[in-house]
Amino acid sequence: MVDEIIEKYFDVALYMDATYVGHFRGNAEKLSRKLQDELARLDVYAAIEKVVDAYRITLIHIPPKKGKLWIHILLLLLTILTTLFAGALQQGQDPFKNPLSLFKGVPFSLSLMLILGLHEMGHYLASKRYGIKATLPYFLPVPHPLIGTMGAFIMIKSPITHKDALMEIGSMGPIVGFFVALPVSIIGISLSRIVPISHTAGHLKLGTPLIFQFLTYLIHGHIKSGYDIVLHPVAFAGWLGMFVSSLNLLPLGQLDGGHVSYALFGELHKKISKGAFIVLLFLGFFWPGWWLWGILLLLLGLYHPPLLNNVSGLSKRGMYIGILSIVIFLLTFVPVPFSV
Repeated sequence: MVDEIIEKYFDVALYMDATYVGHFRGNAEKLSRKLQDELARLDVYAAIEKVVDAYRITLIHIPPKKGKLWIHILLLLLTILTTLFAGALQQGQDPFKNPLSLFKGVPFSLSLMLILGLHEMGHYLASKRYGIKATLPYFLPVPHPLIGTMGAFIMIKSPITHKDALMEIGSMGPIVGFFVALPVSIIGISLSRIVPISHTAGHLKLGTPLIFQFLTYLIHGHIKSGYDIVLHPVAFAGWLGMFVSSLNLLPLGQLDGGHVSYALFGELHKKISKGAFIVLLFLGFFWPGWWLWGILLLLLGLYHPPLLNNVSGLSKRGMYIGILSIVIFLLTFVPVPFSV
């Protein structure tokens, strides 16, 4: 079966130990992507490189492994519980005294879990599209009175084959998350109140991304001087969804934005990642959370590993997706997310 797929796209001149040398039967960029996609669905991953005046294909077989579904379900249920608590507390309820008041947290919890869940499913389904092994989402519950979660993530369990696959796997999470957070934010902002600024003194203040400023103006018009908007829990969930998208789209290391940057700019990604890291260190003087994020990124690595395919570039479709990702980042990024 594997040989049949290879011979469909590739004229083999030499074969030895799962390595094929020869030429593609047409456009090498397009055919190398198609070859990798078909093989990946059989759990076989092809490393493709140009050698002198020929191409070399080396096969890597990664057998499937079953994950532990109960872990994903347990973390999901715990995160629903912690976000319900956070949502109830935002409504001035105390679930410890009155457990039934936990249901007051449903609007926040449902909105946030929908955004985070579909964000991760965007990554997961993009991985499946290209035959890349990925886990179901792992949700991260935390007993935090404001948000109740540190988000969610999936794990990629096999090499990423080519730039189109990298672009879609990296970008589909933030793109889907953004377009889910958009209607959630519109509903939430419609339910939010405009109050005198004296009523919000000493409270947590959220940085306002461009998209939130635009939506607030559309729904409430110009907010007069001396007044501010108090976000409804659903609007706060939408804001968090936007914030998560912008965090993930930072063009650093192996974040979603790092995948996008590497797919668009190749080795130039190293300089972009260094520059973005320096900017984060500077922004840390205004919000120390950026320093913690920077330390985490240093531990994970600022640079992106090479792909299995150094022959195929990024298609026009992939470039358009990359441009959309950059636009979403600019619309959702806030230099100072939290202040008092």
